[in-house]
Amino acid sequence: MPEFTLRKIALVTEEIFHEGGPAPAGPRRRAAALALVKNPFAGGYVEELESAMEDLKPLGLDMTDRLIAALGGDISVIDGFGKGAIVGTDGELEHGALWHVPGGYAMRERLGDSKAIVPSSKKVGAFGARIDIPLGHINAAYVRSHFDAMEVGMPDGPRPDEILFVLAMACGPRIHARMGGLKAEDVKGEDGLR
Repeated sequence: MPEFTLRKIALVTEEIFHEGGPAPAGPRRRAAALALVKNPFAGGYVEELESAMEDLKPLGLDMTDRLIAALGGDISVIDGFGKGAIVGTDGELEHGALWHVPGGYAMRERLGDSKAIVPSSKKVGAFGARIDIPLGHINAAYVRSHFDAMEVGMPDGPRPDEILFVLAMACGPRIHARMGGLKAEDVKGEDGLR
């Protein structure tokens, strides 16, 4: 069983009060949870990685719970999510893919079995690298008003033998979203698309 030793967790919260144009009725809120962990696969090629996703599930749930608390604790107002990973330079991109199940399913479980795919990004990066975490609506991928990204990173990681795992959530659409398409209030939530 691989050991993903946790070095550090951080939370980033944002309240966006203005984007130009008329003042919105209230701020848009976004938050990200970041965890720096030891990469047990750094420094060499390992054929079988998939079973290690199970070992990361408790971390995914913990980070999800922290995000929900940071956004006020009311899951009914959280309607956007995304995930990502930065793998340190002694690892490979596929090590970031370990986050697909533990990160995505943790948010789905805590947010009430959401239907849409959890948008994701990953890369290999050096110390202090940053990444854009894509955000989308939790129940319908075609809700354009919720297409967004949140740039995050840790100034002291990932070290070459670490992975930075990230989960992000948002409350509401982009401020002044006006690109048409499916509206959040019209989501059927049946197939993850509409």
